[in-house]
Amino acid sequence: MTPSDFKADLRTYLQDARDVLLWKLEGLSEYDIRRPLTPTGTNLLGLVKHLAGAEAWYFGAAFGRPFAEAPALWFTGDAEPNGDLWARADETRAAIVDVYRRACAHSDETIAALPLDAVGHLPVDPPKEITLHRVLTHMVAESQRHAGHADIVRELVDGVTGQRPDGINMAPGDANAWAEHRNRVERAAEEAGRGDR
Repeated sequence: MTPSDFKADLRTYLQDARDVLLWKLEGLSEYDIRRPLTPTGTNLLGLVKHLAGAEAWYFGAAFGRPFAEAPALWFTGDAEPNGDLWARADETRAAIVDVYRRACAHSDETIAALPLDAVGHLPVDPPKEITLHRVLTHMVAESQRHAGHADIVRELVDGVTGQRPDGINMAPGDANAWAEHRNRVERAAEEAGRGDR
């Protein structure tokens, strides 16, 4: 068995989530990438904007390697609450995606330059020590979580699902098979819910 390279493993899973997130924007209108599809306003472009700020904050500011555009992306203090989770009409898709890609490249430079046990300091009051290993683990979880949100939001927009365009990670089935499956799940929920009444 080949020995594990923990940094490479974590970096692979992080990149996988990054790729999923950007793929979820493909082929959609400006309206569809921005429209809120949950009661809390979750939207596709806002997820990208949020993660651009997270990448810059955790891999940049925490390790003394600031990403120049981070202040515009990561909101703290008296800034608008949740301002990093949606895109204003004057913020373009191209600009947000470009900043996200550059923030990720900046993060990758930090990952390559430092050992997993390198200690950074989250710029909070008081500053909190955190290792690169912990940051990588956190960002894999954070990015995969938001990639899951993006998967659900994209399905609500136009029915596209899965982790990749080729759909190899989805169970087989056409629209009719999925409709039958959904109906089966609904019937089971209704039957189980009769006890609630």
